[in-house]
Amino acid sequence: MYRFLLTRQWVILTLMALLLIPTMIWLGFWQLHRHDHRQALNKVINASLAAKPVPAESLTSVGGSVAHDDIYRRVTAKGHFDTAHEMVVRRRTNADDQVGYHVLTPFVLDDGRTLLVNRGWIPSPASQTAFPDIPAPAAGEITVTGRLMQDETTAASGIKNVKGLPDRQVLLINSEQIGAQLRDAGAASAKEMLGGYVELTAPAPKGGSPELIPSPKEDASWIGVGDINLPYAVQWWVFAAGVPLGWAVLARREARERARAAKESPEAEAKSPAPAGRQSA
Repeated sequence: MYRFLLTRQWVILTLMALLLIPTMIWLGFWQLHRHDHRQALNKVINASLAAKPVPAESLTSVGGSVAHDDIYRRVTAKGHFDTAHEMVVRRRTNADDQVGYHVLTPFVLDDGRTLLVNRGWIPSPASQTAFPDIPAPAAGEITVTGRLMQDETTAASGIKNVKGLPDRQVLLINSEQIGAQLRDAGAASAKEMLGGYVELTAPAPKGGSPELIPSPKEDASWIGVGDINLPYAVQWWVFAAGVPLGWAVLARREARERARAAKESPEAEAKSPAPAGRQSA
């Protein structure tokens, strides 16, 4: 009755089902892992944003890195901006998903060490090669407050770092790479570059430009992202359970149709007229 399962069509269909089941199970666990990762990250972010600000140099060091538990930690730094060696980060969007630049300005601390500060977003100029006009920050010695961030890498961000960009333009905010570029350009402020960077939150820029980067709690692209992964995981597992069920339904339907066809075949032959040569005179 089920010998048709050995036909080429059904062998291919069965193999596809056997491949889909583990694939969908794996996709479910992948979504679950993303859910767990985002939930853990949200806990770190919430704790960091709720903590009192501390000096930035207490959480990073020259040539060092920012610990995972310290990302988005509110920090302060006292010193002055080195606008002569300011850079921009290409292909960044603002809260309205407009593409532009992030403004990256070295901030020289009172002890001579330097911290990269992301001062916010500006729109792209008409020319993609010319350095844009950027509103200047407060001059002289000031105290800035911001969120401490880890250096960006291609592996973590998915952004490919390419060469041959216009002068003072980069794709990744990476203190080690940018420090090397600034030292090659003769910037004295880059001799002792602290690891990581800071997203500026205060003082607010005059005229609202550059636009300050919103915190994850204010960023619509972050809100609810971790919550959608769990339903996706369940969805993939439901699909995996449905594959063998669907295969069984199709197999039973095929078996019934073949049985019906086999049953009707003799009856059709008996009802068909006899050949002309065998009819009675």
